[in-house]
Amino acid sequence: MAWNIGANDVANSMASAVGAKAITIRQAIFIAAILNVAGATFIGSHVTNTIRKGIVSTQVLTDPDIALVGAFSALLAAALWVSFATWKSLPVSTTHSIVGAMIGFGIMAGGMDVINWGKLGAVVMSWIISPVLSLIIAYILFHIIIRFILSRQNALAAAVRLSPVFIGSACFIVVLSFLFKTPLGKKFSISMPMALMAALIVSGILGLLGKALINRFVNRAAKSATAEEIFRRIQIGTSCYVALAQGANDVANAIGPLAVIYFLVKTGSIGEKVPVPFFLLLFGGVGIACGIWMAGYRVMSTIGTKITTLTNTRGFCVDFAAASTVLLASKMGLPVSTTHASVGGVMGVGLARGMEAVNFRIILQIMLYWVLTVPAAAITSMVLFLLIKSIL
Repeated sequence: MAWNIGANDVANSMASAVGAKAITIRQAIFIAAILNVAGATFIGSHVTNTIRKGIVSTQVLTDPDIALVGAFSALLAAALWVSFATWKSLPVSTTHSIVGAMIGFGIMAGGMDVINWGKLGAVVMSWIISPVLSLIIAYILFHIIIRFILSRQNALAAAVRLSPVFIGSACFIVVLSFLFKTPLGKKFSISMPMALMAALIVSGILGLLGKALINRFVNRAAKSATAEEIFRRIQIGTSCYVALAQGANDVANAIGPLAVIYFLVKTGSIGEKVPVPFFLLLFGGVGIACGIWMAGYRVMSTIGTKITTLTNTRGFCVDFAAASTVLLASKMGLPVSTTHASVGGVMGVGLARGMEAVNFRIILQIMLYWVLTVPAAAITSMVLFLLIKSIL
């Protein structure tokens, strides 16, 4: 499962940077692998919910034998579905895969009554909310960049002048996301006003520091410097943040069920939350890194090159929109997927150039796989549950 997260979800952080040629695929794989391991190991939560997103009642875990078989079936079913999607080079949500697999286990262990259908409805709503919100943000932001930078006679001077605004805005979202979206940030329990104040101060300082570095680059590069080159440097930074956060947040999809199995074997019982040992987080992080190295290029090329043509300014808009969407939605309590937000952002910058700039055939394929994720993982989990039970 960790391998599959690396192979499929790495596109969320690095696809726009690769598509815009800010970095090569080899560089993206190297950066994403290191940051995912760091995020999973040092920022990933040392406590995990036994059931992801609270969609299945924990009463199905009362029998340790059933819980053991169920957790294993769910893990294997989710991994198989994401593997299939990666083979087809299509991005799917690993979070929704494990949710679907847990639903399959829940139905087999306790029937339809143990499923929280309201929570499942929220997941279904996120298929619409994530891409649409990200699309709108990316569309508006790209038009702002066109209006105030790209359409100007001296686009480079306009980009340098406004660079603190764009760098500061990106840093503001990154700091807030780190405080509210990562397990380490949640541990600090910082209030909203304090977080806003901290984000404003840090983003203001980094915005001014970023402008100073950009001025140095422009002076050294002289005639070769362009507005796109400035956004190239900003975009690499935003992509690195998404990779770090992805390791911290998504490692739970792989390690959650494994932690349940480990805890059951060690203690013989289970609760709503279980501790996750450091070595399991490291194990998950290394698994994600292996997936990035071995198959990350497949989905990365789909999001980065097949939906629409990306430049550095468009790539920056995609990263900014995806990070903003995930932050806003998580603060509203909606279970959104970074995968859906990234695809929505790419569509947004594509549509800003007109309908003909977007490959809708690929979009329809991706959406079909999104809709199939929960039922496919659930059915696979149910079949595996029956198979393993019959063997035991």
